[in-house]
Amino acid sequence: MNFPLLRTEGLTKSFTLHLRGGLRLPVLDGVDLSVEAGQCVVLSGPSGVGKSTLLRSLYGNYRADTGRILVRHLGRTVDIASADPRAILAVRHHTMGYVSQFLRVVPRVPALDIVAEALIGRGPSPDEARETAAALLLSLNIPRRMHAIPPATFSGGEQQRVNLARGFIAGHPILLLDEPTASLDADNRAVVVRMIQEAKARGTAIVAICHDLDVRDQIADRLFPVAPIREAA
Repeated sequence: MNFPLLRTEGLTKSFTLHLRGGLRLPVLDGVDLSVEAGQCVVLSGPSGVGKSTLLRSLYGNYRADTGRILVRHLGRTVDIASADPRAILAVRHHTMGYVSQFLRVVPRVPALDIVAEALIGRGPSPDEARETAAALLLSLNIPRRMHAIPPATFSGGEQQRVNLARGFIAGHPILLLDEPTASLDADNRAVVVRMIQEAKARGTAIVAICHDLDVRDQIADRLFPVAPIREAA
């Protein structure tokens, strides 16, 4: 498998600081990134250079200033940089998943339903989705007695594992991972590394931010350096 599922061409992104008199702060400049099926590309560089901005731009949370973000979606190519909101939502549903560092969900919803919801509407029945969600939570060492509890009461590491289960359950062809093991102990880091390796074996294209060098070395097929931009205009 050597075809790109995700690529950018000349991607640029800046922010306007309105409280600083409209100062323009460039963050990304001319980013050309290509990720193939079955490949994990880890964004490298120190904090503050724009790795999270790039990841959020790929997902459509941030609109690019210029350039293209090309995604293979249901047999055609969609440019996230110019797509309308409905098209971006369709790409997120079918093609591209995103796992952030923090779990953001509706309060009082049980952990099991939070994970299963990401699978409902993709073929399985609600009961089947809950069975799959339960198995995934158990594999991430979330005991069954916690499945009916809203995760707002969970520890940071437990919340991150619920977030990972939600991100992996749908089997998206493309996955964006923002520090997927940041709050995890060694045993649970090993579980997540195995999940990422299994996703790669299925042909998933992955872009990740990972400051844990041991985890990075186990999952990365290559590093993509993100360089700082020092000038503001």
